[in-house]
Order: sequence, then structure tokens, then C-alpha cells
Amino acid sequence: MAAPPAPPFQRDRFTWLAYLMLAYFAYQQAALGPLMPFLRDELRLNYTVSGLHLSAFALGMTLAGMVGDQVLRRWGRRPVFWGGGAGMALGALAFVLGHHPALTIAAALLMGAPGTLLMITIQAALSDRHGPRRAVALTEANIAASLSAGLAPVCVGNLQRVGIGWRGALLLGVLAWAALTWRGWRTVLPAQRAALSPAQRTDSTARLPTLFWAYWLVVFLSVSVEWSTIFWGADFLETSVGLRKVDAATLMSVFFGAILLGRILGSRLARRLPLSTLLPGAILLALGGFLPFWLAPAAPLNVGGLFVAGLGIANLFPLTLAAASGSVAPHQADAASSRITLSAGLAILITPQVLGTLADHTGIKAAYAVAAVFLAVATGAIVAANRLARRGASVHNRL
Repeated sequence: MAAPPAPPFQRDRFTWLAYLMLAYFAYQQAALGPLMPFLRDELRLNYTVSGLHLSAFALGMTLAGMVGDQVLRRWGRRPVFWGGGAGMALGALAFVLGHHPALTIAAALLMGAPGTLLMITIQAALSDRHGPRRAVALTEANIAASLSAGLAPVCVGNLQRVGIGWRGALLLGVLAWAALTWRGWRTVLPAQRAALSPAQRTDSTARLPTLFWAYWLVVFLSVSVEWSTIFWGADFLETSVGLRKVDAATLMSVFFGAILLGRILGSRLARRLPLSTLLPGAILLALGGFLPFWLAPAAPLNVGGLFVAGLGIANLFPLTLAAASGSVAPHQADAASSRITLSAGLAILITPQVLGTLADHTGIKAAYAVAAVFLAVATGAIVAANRLARRGASVHNRL
């Protein structure tokens, strides 16, 4: 008997609240990069200490990812949803009030951990609420997140330009959280599903295939490049390209705009083209844009390259995640998801900090060679993964 058709997708009150709360998380997260040149000047920080802010945020993400399911089982979705948003707002306030790197780094950690618990809750609740239509909800939520992340550099640059200062950008995020809490406090969250039986958890130790680890490497490399650009892009445009600080911070919105546009286009192309075609196209587009962003001698070419690179980078994570999920057996889905999350978390935790440390010794332009090498290696990893996938499909067909 054929399965009944999935119900039509409908956005209810919780769906809209979840979209807006994920947008709040993405805005506060994205603001750390564009504001860093101003914080660096104010506190007289070098690149290494500046990079510790993003590392602290990423450490908070990693810790939350390790214990998120346990926290949700212990406290339930509603307390974690609202508590996570409140914790991120508290961290943002601490960042605004901090005038020493020890305080601002600690505040970044405080933003990252509860904010990620909020994100985990949003994704799980949207998935349960929309069932077979969860892909639509999660895609729309990430488009909302990309849109709000693109507003962060605009707010940082323009508020600094008019004299309010970069701290006003973080305060805008806190005010948005307060408004969402006031309006959405009574919204009912979807109930959690029943816990898995012990027998259903035994597959978590199964060995994942070689193809999966090729995709795991692509995730690490592509997320590394994305976040190195987000965190150090404004500094690069100022010190290497020669733009004014406020202009460099504002122009980082070009990258976030490209990420948004790229994900919208990618979601449409994914309905027509296979991943084996889309992934090489995305990485070549990212590499083709990054090289002029990094090496071009004129600012318009640098900014144009930044836009093209953003179009390609936009889809590397979601497309690779989809390919990695398809490379494992159904009973390995939980193990695969946790290891992909670990890959992304390690990339954000390690690579921007390494690039910042190199920049202290060689300059930001030379340090960005790391990103170029990562994109080249990711290209090779995607080619190898496609070959492994074709070989596996050929063996399966013969059987």
C-alpha cells in the first residue's frame, strides 16, 4: 500500500517564533567578526588574542553540542528554549560591558553555549512539528538566519559611523530577544518524542564508511574557510585592501548577502541536479571567488571576489551534510550527525585562531594562504568522494 501523501506545509505561531529566534542567534554570532577591528583597537589586542573570542564562542558551541540531548532530556524544551536565548542575551550584555579581553572572551563563551542550546532546541522542535515537511522548515529557518547574519556587519559599521558605536549592534540583538520573549512567551512548543530504547542506541559504535570520512574532511575544510572569512574578512579588507575600518566592516555584508543568495539558489538546484554535480560546482565557485578576494590589486575586484566566494561557500556545508548522511546506513544516522557536528565545531574552534596567530607573525594577507590551501584540498576530497560514491554504486548495482 502506498504511503499517504504528506500534509501541506503550514507555518504556525511556533514556526515563526523559531525562525525569528534562530535569526537572533545567527545575528549575535555573526556580529563578532565585524566588530573585532574596533575591539582590537580599543583594547589594543593582537590577532591571537582577538581570535580567542571566536574560539571561546566555538568552545561554547562544542560543549553545548556534547550535552545538548542530555540537557533537553533533563529540563525539557521550553526551559532550554527560553533559557538558551536569555543566556545568549546575558553574554552579549557582558561583552558590551567588558573592557578587558578576559571579560570579553568569557562573554563570548557565555554567548556560545546557551545560544547553541537554543539552536539545538529549535532544530529538533521544528523537525518534530513538521514531520515529513521538516526539510522545508529547516531550510526556511536557515534562510532567515542567513538574512539576519547579513544585517550584522551593516549594523556594526553604520552604528559606529554615526557615533553610537559597535556595542549598539549587540544591544540591538538583546532588544530583539526581549521583544520576541514578550510576544512569544505563551507559545506552545512541540512535545519531545519518546526516548530511544537501549537496543536502538547500540548502533552508535558502528564503523562509518570511508566515503563518510571524505565528506567529514570537506565539512572541516569548508567551515574553516567560511569562518575564517567571517571573522577576519573585515580586518583583511582594512589592512590588506586599504579600506577604511567602517567601510571594511560594512562591506562584509556582501559576503553574508552572497551566503543568503547562494542558499536560496542552492535549495532550488538541489531539486534538479545530483549532489555529485552540485558539490564540485560549489567548491570551484568558492575557489574561483576566493583567489581574487585574496590576491586582486583593486578593491572592487577584492569585494567582487568576496561575493563570488560567498555564493560557493554558502552551499558547501548543507550539500556535504546531505551527501554524508546519504553515505551511511540508516541505523548510523545518529553517529554520522554527531561526527559532522564535531567536524564543524572543531573547524570554528581551531582554524580562525590558527590564522590569527599566523597573521601576527606574517601579516593577514600571507595568513590567508591557509584558506586557499584548505579550498584546494577540499576540491581534491570532493573529487575523491565522488569516485568512491560511483564505485560503491557500481558494486551495489552488480549485486
